[in-house]
Amino acid sequence: MISIDYSNLQHLHLVVKRLRSLGKDYKIWAFYGEMGSGKTTLIRELVRQLGALMEANSPTFAIVNEYPTSVNFSIYHIDLYRINHVNELLDIGFEEYLTSENYVFIEWPDIAEPILNRYDYLKIQLEVEENGNRTMHIYV
Repeated sequence: MISIDYSNLQHLHLVVKRLRSLGKDYKIWAFYGEMGSGKTTLIRELVRQLGALMEANSPTFAIVNEYPTSVNFSIYHIDLYRINHVNELLDIGFEEYLTSENYVFIEWPDIAEPILNRYDYLKIQLEVEENGNRTMHIYV
């Protein structure tokens, strides 16, 4: 496990650059953390650095957002907050995203673990302390 402080959002681009380096061998990334811990903010910067042609936003209601890039791959941003049962993942074609060879960034991945555990994925746990400091734990 590697821990990174990401309390200062002015340095977010550097934090994400390091995160990309640590996760370079993974296409599937699972972001764990409470509401407001910065999952979407980190993913927005990841998507920007990977060359998406549009800005990332939260797919809470759409469940899946696709961001095309200028280099012929897409980035899938999946928010499973509203998914109540693992069978619902089949309805949205979850495994097709995982096997697409594109980047897949997943918020609220807990419900998908029975499926995710069949794949190599990067686990990122975000924590916010009482004083507001933020720490990211990366499991590589």
